[in-house]
Amino acid sequence: MALDSKIPAGPLENKWSEYKEHCKLINPANKRKLEIIVIGTGLAGASAAASLGEMGYKVKSFCFQDSPRRAHSIAAQGGINAAKNYQNDGDSVYRLFYDTLKGGDYRSRESNVWRLAEVSASIIDQCVAQGVPFAREYGGLLSNRSFGGVQVQRTFYAAGQTGQQLLLGAYSALERQVALGTVTVYDRHEMLDIVKIDGKARGIIARNLITGELERHFGFAVLICSGGYGNVYYLSTNAMGSNVTAAWKAHKQGAYFANACMTQIHPTCIPVSGDHQSKLTLMSESLRNDGRIWVPKQKGDTRKGNQIPEDERDYYLERRYPAFGNLVPRDVASRAAKERCDAGYGVGTSKQAVFLDFREAINRYGKVECGKHGIENPSEEVIREHGLAVIKEKYGNLFDMYAKITGEDPYQVPMRIYPAVHYVMGGLWVDYELMTSVEGLYCLGEANFSDHGANRLGASALMQGLADGYFVIPYTLGNYLANEIYNKPTSTDHPAFAEAEKNVADRISKLMDIKGKHSVDYFHKKLGKIMWEKCGMSRNEEGLKEAIEEIRTLRNEYWNNVRIPGTDKEFNPELDKAGRVADFIELGELMCIDALNRKESCGAHFREDSQTPDGEALRNDEEYMYVSAWEFKEAGDWQLHKEELNYTKLMPTQRNYK
Repeated sequence: MALDSKIPAGPLENKWSEYKEHCKLINPANKRKLEIIVIGTGLAGASAAASLGEMGYKVKSFCFQDSPRRAHSIAAQGGINAAKNYQNDGDSVYRLFYDTLKGGDYRSRESNVWRLAEVSASIIDQCVAQGVPFAREYGGLLSNRSFGGVQVQRTFYAAGQTGQQLLLGAYSALERQVALGTVTVYDRHEMLDIVKIDGKARGIIARNLITGELERHFGFAVLICSGGYGNVYYLSTNAMGSNVTAAWKAHKQGAYFANACMTQIHPTCIPVSGDHQSKLTLMSESLRNDGRIWVPKQKGDTRKGNQIPEDERDYYLERRYPAFGNLVPRDVASRAAKERCDAGYGVGTSKQAVFLDFREAINRYGKVECGKHGIENPSEEVIREHGLAVIKEKYGNLFDMYAKITGEDPYQVPMRIYPAVHYVMGGLWVDYELMTSVEGLYCLGEANFSDHGANRLGASALMQGLADGYFVIPYTLGNYLANEIYNKPTSTDHPAFAEAEKNVADRISKLMDIKGKHSVDYFHKKLGKIMWEKCGMSRNEEGLKEAIEEIRTLRNEYWNNVRIPGTDKEFNPELDKAGRVADFIELGELMCIDALNRKESCGAHFREDSQTPDGEALRNDEEYMYVSAWEFKEAGDWQLHKEELNYTKLMPTQRNYK
């Protein structure tokens, strides 16, 4: 199947406006006859379900959590980008477009990125109208701060819990539609297969996670909004339940999987403390606004951070990237931290950490506050007291979280941080309308590949999820459903539903019947170790080939030796986890195949055999200026399709943050 991106003709800045003015419309009476299924209730899923319900469609919303509010979007800390230019610092739609395309190392679709930048300002207006409590300046105007990879302040935030506040806004809109009867929420339900009839997505098979019962649900369209697959590494900043299953079932039903190897490693996370850990904790990128990252100049220095004098500190990001300093993009900051630690300059007991220090910011803010209060010739103690108050107001909940987890007071000693898996740029391939390669099957938010290329800039995940749900899918879905008003709903007694349900039941029975020796987590940890060591922050051909063979061996062992307690007719979290890890194992193989195929470095995909003399990612635009879209054939076998990337507004150059 040839890839058709359906990019509208005309100048880049006019494409979205032209599309909206010429897409097909559906009258209100017909909308009430059309059923839509939305998988996931994070920012993309909740905003899409609420918007479509508001328009009059009949929406079924599914989540595996006990409430839509438990979606992983709630964990986002730092902020959301928008080209409002409230700081009058030169920001614009073009600047946001430029930063996003460059930050992604020119491996994303130009038209989608421009649309994202174009609708970004509307997102803030929408959320303010919902009552989202964004931080404000003293005079009442919305406040902004900086994030990595940019030189303007365009990030709107709500303390260190922006994702939670945005999700509560979307959840409120969703619950309003539930009360009005346009949306029905199915919590504790997991989608386990897509039902296709005549090549179109026509429904799903879902499992009630409380009773174990399999259910059939019809929809004229299915929207996958299930988030990312970072938990393929076992240890990540993702919620424990985050998984790839919904997207992977769509993939195995014909939806192409794009840029699978593009994984974002976040530079500011609390380091691993031992084998007992089941997840990692993010320290928001907003901390890089005021925190300075450094390591001791002396190898193997065992002193505490606050005992090391200023002239014995190496602020390596400021030294290597003076133009952006501590606010370089995440992939650059992560590799730099790894390089310093690998060279023997790491700190802490594991030596796999660097310092994030707020001493200079506390002093700077303290002097400003003393000036505000008319305090002349303040002592160091008074300056520090006032500076600490500012830092507590801006980052207090993040500092408290760090203290509870590590037992160290970050107000007194520098934080210890190290990169960890946080986000994925890869996902289901979608066209300009967010439709996958299966007709009637859409994908929104982190679950698709479209906007971030090889590296996502900070504060852009929330922007994409809400852009897709509030401002894109209401137009593009209607353009497709306008042709469905002539069709009647398909009965769930249709043979395609029966066959799909049988396939799901057979797979569950196969898992339950293995009765092996090892737990699901045993295999998940082994998979994560393979992925982190051989398809993590740096990759090479030998390691990737080894990883592929090791994962194939692991898959065979998994299906012969996994142990799942309980039955499939009850609440059984181990069974739920077993199905997800089986999908992760298959995904891990594809990720390594994709990384092996892309013999270049770009963004977060760093091939050791493709780097500049000073260790930066070296792209190969002549051979790899394309999106890798993989078609599933059978377990271990995929066919590569290429979507060539063309740029008209911005010509690709070697990224330079120096």
